[in-house]
Amino acid sequence: MASALGLVDEEEGTGAAEALVDNSAVVPVATGTLYGVGVGPGDPELITVKACRLLRECPVIAYPAARKGGKSYAHEIVNMYVNAEEKILLGLVFPMSKDSVLLENSWKRTAELCWEELRLGRDVAFVTEGDPNLYSTFIHLARLMQELYPGVTVVSVPGISSVLGAAAALERPLADGNERLGIIPATDDREALREALLHHDTVVFLKVAKVLDTVLDVLEELGLGGKASVVTKVSSPYEAIWLDARELRGQPLEYLSLMVVSK
Repeated sequence: MASALGLVDEEEGTGAAEALVDNSAVVPVATGTLYGVGVGPGDPELITVKACRLLRECPVIAYPAARKGGKSYAHEIVNMYVNAEEKILLGLVFPMSKDSVLLENSWKRTAELCWEELRLGRDVAFVTEGDPNLYSTFIHLARLMQELYPGVTVVSVPGISSVLGAAAALERPLADGNERLGIIPATDDREALREALLHHDTVVFLKVAKVLDTVLDVLEELGLGGKASVVTKVSSPYEAIWLDARELRGQPLEYLSLMVVSK
């Protein structure tokens, strides 16, 4: 009989010893590492040396897509640094939907696709625009992977965010000294907008397109109408800048747009 220390009594014979050896075989083999790799806001030159190295070393590259077969800025940037024919590419679909069941199933399927590669010992680089830890798809994926597959190794690699890219495009510092900076997803909640503007010296509203007029209304109420600028598709070849956001009232705006309000 095996003792509490895992020893086998000699009189049990070789059968028990063989059983003990068989048990040791269930120790899981080493799996690959899931990397969340920030590749910058759009300019392919705004990628770190470490990110570039990992993209070249990882046999599997995963990227977010709104639909099956779709592409993204992140995917386009990757193509400039690696030979796609030498990689296993995973286009992970994250549908733009509020259907909780659809989203849950989609997220689980995404995690399964990553795990199928990781369990074979392959490192997976999940590329994301900007930084993987700032309002990124990778945040939820990393949490889900650790929940479904305890012990999986997850590593994030910082990238330049669109917030920093916009500051450079506007040639405007975001914060200096004791100034307070707020980075907030734009919302149609007027009180939340007001609170953010009252308690920060500079506020960056992300994904402002759908609520632009509401934000402009609140800015006018606070006497800040002329303090807001908008940058869309930051640092990409399609970047556009409006120094006075009021010019955009009532106009359609690209989804990848942010507003910088500097008091």
